[in-house]
Amino acid sequence: MARFVVWGRYCEGAIEKRTPFRQEHLDRLKTLKQEGSLITLGPTQDSSHLFAIFEAESREWVDALLRQDVYWRQGIWIELQVYPWIQAF
Repeated sequence: MARFVVWGRYCEGAIEKRTPFRQEHLDRLKTLKQEGSLITLGPTQDSSHLFAIFEAESREWVDALLRQDVYWRQGIWIELQVYPWIQAF
């Protein structure tokens, strides 16, 4: 298994727009965390960007997971970039 870091952007007005989808999003993240594929995920303090770390077989797998999320499907996340990551410490 490899680790991947994700950077992304939220749409304008994401705090309000995410409201009807938030519980579905959080439930899915909880499941991914329990399964061990999600290490961490969250927004920047100003809620303009997101940061995540995943443990997975491939970059494509992480990309597919992210694009299945309701925030991507509903346009709350508008950009996602996945990078292989080497944890130094």
